[in-house]
Amino acid sequence: MEQILLEDMLKHTEDREVIRDSQHGFTKGKLCLTNLVPFYSRVIASVDKGTATDVIYLDFYSAIEYTLSKFADDTRLSGAADSPEGRDAIQRVLDGLEKWTHANLMKFNKAKCKVLHLHQGNPKYQYRLRDELIERSPAEKDLGVLVDEKLDMSWQCVLTAQKANCILGCIRSVTSRSREVILPLYSPLVRPHLEYCIQLWGPQHKKDMELLE
Repeated sequence: MEQILLEDMLKHTEDREVIRDSQHGFTKGKLCLTNLVPFYSRVIASVDKGTATDVIYLDFYSAIEYTLSKFADDTRLSGAADSPEGRDAIQRVLDGLEKWTHANLMKFNKAKCKVLHLHQGNPKYQYRLRDELIERSPAEKDLGVLVDEKLDMSWQCVLTAQKANCILGCIRSVTSRSREVILPLYSPLVRPHLEYCIQLWGPQHKKDMELLE
């Protein structure tokens, strides 16, 4: 019965286009990977061109050279921020989102909203949600992937290796250390952590590759 209701609800939202293409959470055929990779590909391309770029992470209570991307109750916005005009354009988008949340009886969890300033020459403009400034952050964990202001994924490699080693240590502590026993457990318990969204954060430096091997 639950499966039938779920299928009917999904069909209703698809037929009436209730959920837009930018929504990835709880959407058939869309994953964390399909949300993260296209968004950050555009962000990285912008930074590679020498454009100061800001990424603003927005969080809801429960749930354009500008890009808006959503996953469940998390939303992120990116835009060129190398001029006052760019800053003002991003702020207008934020103002529009604030009005939208009010009209739909929703609220931002402003304590969790952050801005990440990318590119060495970034002027680090300030943004606000109504009268509250959005706090600057040197790094943000986005759907399980740590992104810092240098777009250096080394820390993500460290965190992934730590998590994988922790699980592997637990396996070794409660089972035989023989290869025949560990290998069948490695694939379902350890490997998913090493491969999660690796298309985005895959190691680029030798030290990171050695860490994950």
